Amino acid sequence: MSEDKIRQLIRQVISEQTDPYRVPIGVSNHHIHLSQEDFDKLYPGQKMKIKKQLKQPGEFATEQTANIIGPTGTIEHVRVLGPVRSHSQVEIARSECFGLGIDAPIRLSGHLDGTPSVKIQTPDAEISVQGVIVAKRHIHMSLDDAKRFGVKMGDIVSVQIESQDRRTTYDDVVCRPRKDFVLEMHLDTDEASAANVRDDTVGHIILPKEN
Repeated sequence: MSEDKIRQLIRQVISEQTDPYRVPIGVSNHHIHLSQEDFDKLYPGQKMKIKKQLKQPGEFATEQTANIIGPTGTIEHVRVLGPVRSHSQVEIARSECFGLGIDAPIRLSGHLDGTPSVKIQTPDAEISVQGVIVAKRHIHMSLDDAKRFGVKMGDIVSVQIESQDRRTTYDDVVCRPRKDFVLEMHLDTDEASAANVRDDTVGHIILPKEN
């Protein structure tokens, strides 16, 4: 292990001890989730090729990319994430809606009723997918983390982020505990840019005050 990595781990341990409500920040760029059926149409004869493992167990970025086509514009080379899902879904930032010409709602992953459709295009095929959302900001956490924070699935908290030259507090952050989740708050690129989030930026969870 390199000296820089050791120092980083030491800083992380000290930070966790001095701030028990510390939460790492993860920035989620636009991406595509595909059902097996849709993946087979877009990439005939292929399997998902892992490019990079993501922080949450079992999730990964693939080598495969595709273009997202809306009524008024296109986003090219959007990464496909794995594994496959029961329903295809596209996640973008709010600012990207304007270029595509759609009005995607702010939703938790998988909540796709009434969401707009786009076309997804590869060199081999083009399909229409109903299920474009702007991801609602949320925190992945283990069951032990949830117990430590005193929260349960669906609880709403605030998170204060102190980055270089900027302090930002995000309200309406949804808690998503699961046994195998790793503690991480997810922001989209718009939110991260507004808060000046860097690779080492962390947040502080603020629990609702009891009446």
